[in-house]
Amino acid sequence: MKFKVQFRMRIYRDDGIAIGPGKVALLEAIAETGSISAAARQMNMSYRRAWMLIDETNRALHSPAVNTSAGGARGGGTELTPVGEQVIRHYRAIETTARTAAAQDIAALTRLLAP
Repeated sequence: MKFKVQFRMRIYRDDGIAIGPGKVALLEAIAETGSISAAARQMNMSYRRAWMLIDETNRALHSPAVNTSAGGARGGGTELTPVGEQVIRHYRAIETTARTAAAQDIAALTRLLAP
């Protein structure tokens, strides 16, 4: 038997999600690909959806998580700012801390699951 435990922390600002698992995964994909469109393809989402998530994230933070440069003959590009890198680092650290702190309870719960 294989079980998967997944933490899904979200930080809400007013009625919207300022930081959550999808936005962090998108930031990671942008860091990997250097492009919103490539990151969107990697995550099986539309460019429009990816752009909207990045825009929401940038507006929620005191400074942008992502910088973009316009396309053209050589194409545009996208890169994370230091703030974007911090968002990823802190989010993943919280997940690790929560998983470690909850390890005994997680093990107890998974022992209660039927095979």
